[in-house]
Amino acid sequence: MSCSRPTRLTCPSSRGKIHSMPVIPSEARNLYKEPEMQWENLTAPDFAAAVKETQGVCLLPLACIEKHGDHLPLGTDLFIGMEMARRAAEIEPAIVFPPFYLTQILEARHQPGTIAISAHLMLTLLEAVCDEIGRNGLHKIILVVSHGGNRFLASFFLQSLLDTRKDYMVYLAQSFWDPSFMELRDKLLESEFDRHGGEMETSMILTIHPALVKMDQVNVQSGQRLGRLQHLAGLQSGQETPVSWYADFPDHYAGDARPATAAKGEQFLEHLARRLVEAIRAVKADRVAPALYEEFFGRTQL
Repeated sequence: MSCSRPTRLTCPSSRGKIHSMPVIPSEARNLYKEPEMQWENLTAPDFAAAVKETQGVCLLPLACIEKHGDHLPLGTDLFIGMEMARRAAEIEPAIVFPPFYLTQILEARHQPGTIAISAHLMLTLLEAVCDEIGRNGLHKIILVVSHGGNRFLASFFLQSLLDTRKDYMVYLAQSFWDPSFMELRDKLLESEFDRHGGEMETSMILTIHPALVKMDQVNVQSGQRLGRLQHLAGLQSGQETPVSWYADFPDHYAGDARPATAAKGEQFLEHLARRLVEAIRAVKADRVAPALYEEFFGRTQL
């Protein structure tokens, strides 16, 4: 049975538990708001002051526009990444870059609404964006990954910065794969399997943008793994071919969103924000990575 938010219904989860979906009052809808340190909201003088206040630290959430089942908005990863950054910047000041979503999502080109660009262009664009952030006086850039596919893009991008010397340092925050977050996820999730558009992401969007979640559309398509490349399991990489994700989840839904609640979403978001706060503070205090970067390039010129 699927659930619709206009009335109070109960939803059976994949473990047989009963979940109550409360009516969301109109005043609680559209809770998403932009941070005070949001780049595009600042005047030019305020921006210059913010660069000093933040000690030159910028958060660059890397999201994408793609399908997350039939019930979540295409901007799910974008909303989550920006909300993480907003909450963290309110605690530990950092300038938050405008919504950026031209990243790795070629595997979803067959789904309506996807915005996918070539691999060459996405790397060139990301470098150009970081160059502009650095040119504006923000010499410590933290990439905030809120889309699984960007884990690999971001890691490769860091290595590419050893090709040409930059006057800024880039750091990578991957809070979703932090052991403490995975422990929280395992504690809160009631569904047996959660990879994409399932209980966790749905819970967070119920917190951020509840009016955009269509619980009556949950499980219109199956969220189960198809396993069409099981014969390649011996490769053991999890991404054995260009079509490995498509082979398992062609509908871009992986999990069961029925047990999702805004209360769980709040716990997820608060934990992610706290971890990002720790990352910002560590980056502000860091003097070693920039020095090693300079040392590296000094040795390459010998």
